[in-house]
Amino acid sequence: MTTTLIIGLLIPLLGTMLGSAFVFLMKNEMSERLQKSLLGFASGVMVAASVWSLLIPAMDMGSDSGRWAVLPAAVGFLLGMEFLLLIDELTPHLHIGTDKPEGMRAHLSKTVMLALAVTIHNLPEGMAVGVVFAGAGNGAAHISLASAVAVSLGIAIQNIPEGAIISMPMRAAGNSRWRSFILGSLSGAVEPVGAVAVLLLASLLMPVLPYMLAFAAGAMFYVVVEELIPEASAGKHSNLSTIGFAVGFVLMMVLDVVMG
Repeated sequence: MTTTLIIGLLIPLLGTMLGSAFVFLMKNEMSERLQKSLLGFASGVMVAASVWSLLIPAMDMGSDSGRWAVLPAAVGFLLGMEFLLLIDELTPHLHIGTDKPEGMRAHLSKTVMLALAVTIHNLPEGMAVGVVFAGAGNGAAHISLASAVAVSLGIAIQNIPEGAIISMPMRAAGNSRWRSFILGSLSGAVEPVGAVAVLLLASLLMPVLPYMLAFAAGAMFYVVVEELIPEASAGKHSNLSTIGFAVGFVLMMVLDVVMG
């Protein structure tokens, strides 16, 4: 269990690092077609993980409550959305393809604010990994160790394009390949940190595990609706992002069902 847990916590970070390493293999800029496809793919993985790995187990845990089984999932989901909204409003960050910073005013470089934007994206993913492993480790019904590994693996696959999407613009902005790779990789470091924080509080969180599962789902949905889909749909080649979404969604759905 311990070895599986350590591997499960590190796999998403390794996905980010692998994606960031694309900066050594590609030219200074990523093509718009590829970027749209990757954004759509990441969106599909996150939506499928939120539904199959988080929301459905949250409702299954309350099945004894009858029709009220949906209440923890609904409350947790809305709290997760609100939490990410607050983080988004307070943290100074800059999205790829824009020059207008969001969040609180701060005298930070464009590179740092780009990294902060992706860090915000990665926070709920780390929480999701921590919550499912906490549930599996504490014997929660409807959450197996295999399904927890599936969530970790799915997020790692989704992190590969995210790592490339953050490191390539940093390279284009004038950073060296190594600096772009390191900053892109560090943007994913929040995931194992967030997962470990949740695991440390596992004993306290178990009574409200259905709420926490839905909370992580809401936070992930916020990232998809507020950031990824708008970026993927803007301008040309939005059809590629739609195809990418379908592929990512089906891949994560199959992973969860087969491994769960």
